Parts: sequence; C-alpha cells; structure tokens
Amino acid sequence: MNDAPVTAASVRKDLLAEQADLDAVVSTLESAQWELATPSPSWSIRDQIGHLAYFDRAAAAAIVDVDRFRIMRDELIEHLGDPAGADAATLSATRAMAPGELLEHWRKSRRELADAAATLADDTRVEWYGPSMGSKSFLTARLMEAWAHGQDIADTVGVERSATDRLRHIAQLGYITRGWTYVNRGLEMPEEAVRVELNAPSGDTWVWGPAAADSTVRGTALDFCLVTSQRRHVADTGLATQGHAAADWLEKAQLFAGPPSDPPPPAGHRDQG
Repeated sequence: MNDAPVTAASVRKDLLAEQADLDAVVSTLESAQWELATPSPSWSIRDQIGHLAYFDRAAAAAIVDVDRFRIMRDELIEHLGDPAGADAATLSATRAMAPGELLEHWRKSRRELADAAATLADDTRVEWYGPSMGSKSFLTARLMEAWAHGQDIADTVGVERSATDRLRHIAQLGYITRGWTYVNRGLEMPEEAVRVELNAPSGDTWVWGPAAADSTVRGTALDFCLVTSQRRHVADTGLATQGHAAADWLEKAQLFAGPPSDPPPPAGHRDQG
C-alpha cells in the first residue's frame, strides 16, 4: 500500500538510482547510436541526454543560485511557442559535443544537482519555470524526466529495462495530474472520481482514489507510468479501465508540463495516415 514515508532525501536517492540506470544504457552505445532518432520528434539520443543535462543544471541552479537560474529561465521563456528556438537554447551546446564529452557533461550536471538536492529540507520551495514547487515534487519531476527520456532511449536501441519501485513516484505524479490533463486542453474534467489500483514491481499494491469510485484503472505500475507519460498508447498496455471518466482520462493523460501533447497512436496505426 501507499504507506512508506516520502522525503526529499528518499526522492533524491531514487533520482540518483534512476540516473545511474540510464547511464548504464548510454555508456555502452557506439558513437553512431547517439545520432539515432528517438520517439520524440526531431530528437536524437544525444538530444535526449542533452535535454536532461540542461535541466539538471537548471534545477541545481534553482536550488543554490537563484539569480543564475532566473537568467536561464528568462532566456528560455523568450522561445515559448517556438520549439526550434527552445531546442536551440537548450541543446545547441550539447549538439556540438562528441558523445564521450556529452556523457561526461551530463554526469557533471547530475553531480551538481545531487549536491544541490542534498541541501533541501522537506518543506523547501524551489523556483521553477511555472509556480514554485515543493522539494519532493521538484525532485520527483527530475526523476520522471530521467525515467521518461530514458524510456525513449531504451525503445530506440531495443533495451528492455527492469521496472523498479521507483515507479511509485511517477505513478503518484500521473494520478495527481489528472486535472492538469484537462485544464491544459481547456476542457472540463468529468466529475466522477477515478480510483487507480496498480501492481508494483515488488508485488505490493499501490492505490489512489476513493474506494467507492465507479471509474477505475487497474494494471501494472509500469503500464500506468508509460501511459500517463505518453510513452505508450493505453491500447498497447494491459491497463483495464471501467467507466467513462477513467477511459477518457487515459486517452489523453499528460503528467508533464508544457503545451497539450497527444500520446503515440496504437501500435497498429503508427504507419498509417
């Protein structure tokens, strides 16, 4: 059940483990593989890692050097609504690096974030690109990014990653952003509550939502995280929904910030249209 205490220190520990697992994947890649296209439009594997490095450094600055972070934030905000401009602002430096140099750059960025995160108390608030965030939510967002972009890389090179109970952080984020999914699209969220019951990798059961809810989502934590992070279409997973509210949500679920984004089409429709 969902009874283990979550602290900034425990999320930091899981973040470091998630980053290390991804490092183990990319550190074995040949130079040519860093240029492979990933499921993220226009992004190669090098761009996935460059993106993580940029925002890990930004996150470290947000914790320990707010003035430097505000400069980074203002520079990026200038490119809102312009994906090419945003990519130029965040990826131009890493696109010029050799793979080995980029890997070391990401490792240095991770160390900066790890050192900064070690100073966070559970009640600390951190400035970010939108509203400030509590320390636990802030680090959870970094963990989610490492896991989700790591999934794009794993899918690209055909690596099967082992699911861990670190997914609990991402599943929690997936559940609490149900409302955001609708607000971000300018839509009214169905009034019905949704209960989510997930089988954790460890064999535990994770539950969110009222027991009396008519709408439910049941399945593995991995599938739920893949769907809410838009790495899989719900039809390509074993998730079972009951009720309109649950089905409607998972058709458009988006746990991450940014403009509205659609999940990938079902596997049988990806080469059509």
